[in-house]
Amino acid sequence: MSQLIKSRKNARPRRGARPAPADGLDRDTEQRILDAAHAVFLRHGTAGARMQDIAAEAGANQALLHYYFRTKDRLSEAVFRRAAGQLLPRVFEVMASDAPLEEKVVRVVHLEIDELRKAPYLPGYIISELHHHPERVRQLVGALTGLTPEDVRPKLVTTLRRQLEAGARAGALRAIEPDQFIVNLVSLCIFPFAARPMIMALLGLDLRAFDQFIDRRRDQLAAFFLAALRP
Repeated sequence: MSQLIKSRKNARPRRGARPAPADGLDRDTEQRILDAAHAVFLRHGTAGARMQDIAAEAGANQALLHYYFRTKDRLSEAVFRRAAGQLLPRVFEVMASDAPLEEKVVRVVHLEIDELRKAPYLPGYIISELHHHPERVRQLVGALTGLTPEDVRPKLVTTLRRQLEAGARAGALRAIEPDQFIVNLVSLCIFPFAARPMIMALLGLDLRAFDQFIDRRRDQLAAFFLAALRP
């Protein structure tokens, strides 16, 4: 009997622990809440988003949100990790690869623009989150690369430095540091999306015209960037 009582005590769930998912229902609900939070945070940022807005987007009540994520901060962190993982992982792989430099530029431009067209609010959201929560840079780097920030730069720039220095010695490229190369290229891709409202207002574009602007930029940006590298 004492053994049975001990076994039952050990079987009790921890205070605050979630029950095990039943037939995937809990996982499906959790994913639906995360999808809804993603949409609301991208539109309003963490500070402007409200739990009741997320609950309405998910078609759930606020108690369910607290059950799965406890607090808005925890939900925000989960959304940030997923958003960060969508932005640059394949770009990092291209930059660190042994592909020719010209091919890298074209692939990065196409990857960045194609991904950001699916989620145009993403750059603004991530920039805002990093501004208000600088500690999340480790989450961003980890989501993108699986590495710590201290380990990223050597892996990212080694091949680029070799290629850029070889091009400069051959007289085919201007001398440029890999850090500047990376920031210049990524910035040219991201800026139109991060500053989309301003660009639309300044250029007098509606959403359809902005899409057409991005179409042209996708076709022209790689050639523009490569031309700027040549002496």
